[in-house]
Amino acid sequence: MEQEYDVVVIGGGPGGYVAAIRAAQLGRSVALVEKERPGGVCLNWGCIPTKAMLRSAEVLETVRHAEEYGVKAPEALLDYPAVVARRDGIVRGLTDGIARLLDANGVTVLTGHARFLDAHTVAVHDTVPPPGDENGPGYAAPPADGPPRTTIKGRNIVIATGSRPVAPRIDGGDLPGVITSDGAFGLPEVPRRVVVVGGSAIGAEWAGLLHSFGAEVTVVEIMSTLVPAEDVEIARMLTRAFDKRGIRVLTGHTVTGIRSVLGGLSVDVEAVGGGEAGEVPADVVLFGIGRLPNTEELDLDRAGVAVDVRGYILVDDQLRTDVAHIHAIGDVTGRRQLAHVASHQGLVAAGVICGHEESIDYSVIPAATFTHPEVASVGLTEARAADEGHAVVAARFPFAALGRAHTYGATEGMAKVVADSRTGRVLGMHIIGPGASELIAAPALALTHDATLASVAATIHAHPTLGEATLEATMSALGLPVHTAPRRRRSHRP
Repeated sequence: MEQEYDVVVIGGGPGGYVAAIRAAQLGRSVALVEKERPGGVCLNWGCIPTKAMLRSAEVLETVRHAEEYGVKAPEALLDYPAVVARRDGIVRGLTDGIARLLDANGVTVLTGHARFLDAHTVAVHDTVPPPGDENGPGYAAPPADGPPRTTIKGRNIVIATGSRPVAPRIDGGDLPGVITSDGAFGLPEVPRRVVVVGGSAIGAEWAGLLHSFGAEVTVVEIMSTLVPAEDVEIARMLTRAFDKRGIRVLTGHTVTGIRSVLGGLSVDVEAVGGGEAGEVPADVVLFGIGRLPNTEELDLDRAGVAVDVRGYILVDDQLRTDVAHIHAIGDVTGRRQLAHVASHQGLVAAGVICGHEESIDYSVIPAATFTHPEVASVGLTEARAADEGHAVVAARFPFAALGRAHTYGATEGMAKVVADSRTGRVLGMHIIGPGASELIAAPALALTHDATLASVAATIHAHPTLGEATLEATMSALGLPVHTAPRRRRSHRP
């Protein structure tokens, strides 16, 4: 007889395992089907391993500049195998920890690939091990045919199968040495020359990381700045910072083809609009653009679950699909493809399944890009706020005017606040500089609770800290700067 559960979760990434644990905490019987290791892309091939390697790069850069801090150190040398070993050890420890959490909460974990048989029944198939070749860690796949190992029933089902990077569809995109961001984890050594295609968060992080490790890096980005989703001032500052570090940045350019040549690869680039064209030599070409949802092999049609033309599952603000008892969370929903969004969606979906009146608000989602300097933001950009009809006031505070930044040895960057001058409500905060990814949490809380410039300015911040930058930017927006000279505030009125 098929085992029946209150909740069946398909996918054990940052959305799936969180949803499973929360549903179990709320008293439901829960099964989680995961075809590989718990933690999903974020933990195994994304957020955590890249940050582990970025930390190694940060330590390397610090030692290289140790004399600036009055410390004499021997020559800093990179031990790339040791970096990889440390990274993999961290990932193993965290995946093991998630497995223990699932067990401690009474979640039944089934290893295999899930396919719908009907709207309540899921077949669990054995999977084919991933190849693990130079093109990346690979993903376990279901066999082409054959009966399932087992079937289970779910009164409610949560789909959390995530996404995968898009392979390039250009001439030469299948050549050896052309990889996706996942494939970068399989590099046996640091390449001498790398072309990174795409200057958004993933591409920018890999570009900075490989440059710190000694690679000659060129970034090709079709938009006019790196991280084009960020506030334009922040994006321009990061673009200048990359150029200053010696990372070649070709914004407003696209890759038209890749050719194999003696000694490596040649990447054909062209200015947007058919302008200037050229070639960039490379040993590795890393594509950091776009992802596709993992929905094709779920047999969603058997469950009656609708998808859009790209394969993303359609959901409402309570994460319900068009089949009331089936929810979808994370990258497969096509909303914000961020691990923390998937986790929050998992909490909401589990709560809704358990009878709570919950929904998700996408207006306050912090984002961080772990470049050097870091970039983080929450809420509206200055341009977006003006487009939405706000009477915008924007002000900024440079880290160069902050005592803690000087003691830290990192004065590059600024904090920028965007607010509505009529109501005083804070609409967005944008940071580029040391610790930006940590600093953004407080502004996110402020936006969640509709804080005003006055209420933020009235909040005492510890001194000396990097967090004072957001306070000072807020006071400047009020026309009351203390640690910078008065300047005309930028404002827009509808």
